[in-house]
Amino acid sequence: MSTKQRNLGDVLQEFSQHRKLMQQELQKVIVGQDEVIEQLFAAIFTGGHCLLEGVPGLAKTLMVSSLSRILDVSFNRIQFTPDLMPSDITGTNVLEEDDQGRRDFRFVEGPIFSNIVLADEINRTPPKTQAALLQAMQEREVTVGRTTYSLPKPFFTIATQNPIEQEGTYPLPEAQLDRFMFNIKVGYPSAAEEEKILAVTCRNEKAEIKKVFSSRAIVKLQKLVASVAVSEYIIKYVARLVRATRPDDPSAPEFIRELVDWGAGPRAGQFLINGGKALAAMDGRFSVAVDDIRKIANPVLRHRVSTNFQAQAEGMSTETVIERLIKEVAEPEIEKFSGAATPPIPKTT
Repeated sequence: MSTKQRNLGDVLQEFSQHRKLMQQELQKVIVGQDEVIEQLFAAIFTGGHCLLEGVPGLAKTLMVSSLSRILDVSFNRIQFTPDLMPSDITGTNVLEEDDQGRRDFRFVEGPIFSNIVLADEINRTPPKTQAALLQAMQEREVTVGRTTYSLPKPFFTIATQNPIEQEGTYPLPEAQLDRFMFNIKVGYPSAAEEEKILAVTCRNEKAEIKKVFSSRAIVKLQKLVASVAVSEYIIKYVARLVRATRPDDPSAPEFIRELVDWGAGPRAGQFLINGGKALAAMDGRFSVAVDDIRKIANPVLRHRVSTNFQAQAEGMSTETVIERLIKEVAEPEIEKFSGAATPPIPKTT
């Protein structure tokens, strides 16, 4: 093994240890939710955005605010309401007058100018305001008037929405849903976890969280994760999996044609590979494995695959369809080495 490879291995192992330390710090205030935390970490180390879905009271907001303290980055929470305007998010130009009586416009930054932005109950605001996040999420910049302003690095949008209450809500448009790397389901705690939550929260003690990384370190780690190797074998498997979600594709299984209206686009494949890189790096590994892709397939695909009425009538959720697809999509065959043919040895008489 070369010196460069040994150094990369040491760096990945150190990164893996720091990632475990991050989880330990977060678990001082969050009980359980290991999968949710892992997916949040994967998004942060690849520069992706997350959509958290769960009923009220599952510590979604606490989880994100605690994460910002561990990473030692700036954090803003925006409560999305029906009367929220785009300028309330991006900022606005304010007319000011100086001592000499000259008037000029000065830009006042909105809460979007932060490293981590929590868009709380994003589906409670009209599409016009939801669209204010589109440019920020994709291009890491916002345009107000004729001027474009860059957002701080790193920049993450973590949005939450309540799946129960549908009155007075505005479903997110597909264009915005597709910009979220993960759609993370936050479930109820187990019996043991709920008992621990009650025991910890009723003591009236506040846990102290230590910072593990800085904003500059996160940017460097994103470059490290991007350097994780992805084989042609993994690329073929990801392409095969994504294409199988599309009912019009010849490779789609029969149940996809029956139960799905439309499937995932190419961006899903990009996020699957990036998420696989993050899982490999957080585990201290050099390359992405098929199991990494399978592990994050549901959070990447569940908001990109639309099931039809027949699936709902049969009681099949999008998650169930994706899990069945993961089992049915075969891994690509490994091409055998085709060397020069050895000439036959002539027989002696």
